[in-house]
Amino acid sequence: MACPWGEDMEQDVRDERAVWYAMSATYHRELKAQSLLDAQSVSCFIPMRQVLRRATAHRPAQAKLAPVVHNLIFVHTTPSVIRRVKRGIPFLQYLTWQRDGRRQPIVVPDREMERFMTVCRTMDEHLRYFKPDDVNLASGSQVRIVGGLFDGQEGVLVRVKGCRSKRVVVMVQGVIAVAIKPEEGVMLEKIIV
Repeated sequence: MACPWGEDMEQDVRDERAVWYAMSATYHRELKAQSLLDAQSVSCFIPMRQVLRRATAHRPAQAKLAPVVHNLIFVHTTPSVIRRVKRGIPFLQYLTWQRDGRRQPIVVPDREMERFMTVCRTMDEHLRYFKPDDVNLASGSQVRIVGGLFDGQEGVLVRVKGCRSKRVVVMVQGVIAVAIKPEEGVMLEKIIV
């Protein structure tokens, strides 16, 4: 039987190697999906940030973790496991894109995902998140940050909407982009491609 997502996915089924799937957990159920995936020992990642909850008459202000983008979850597993898991979690959906005239699940390369997770896990207050279409990477230069909190991170140096200075953007192609504000005193090394 042919795989509905084309030959690339058929190859993955034969290889059964774990890949990162960009997925949606509908109706803000990304944290519920994460706990269900954790219970099945399936690795996943949700970009989170610190949010200050306002004080009320009955409780003091407090910081808590909240998803950066509701419904977004990245799942690291094999094609056969993701199919099995999806049967048990009906609200977990593939994010897809049009390739070769067909809709295919978005599979994020390991290196791209590792860079994105490393940046997100810093929970730096200056990180800004964007839809991929909101950032024009074509006008920027490939750079590597040398020193500081983001030492070794690579991205594209561009001007982004709502920011005075240029930012280094790390993107998960077709899903999300995060803009890093380089700290004072760090160097940006241009990468020649």
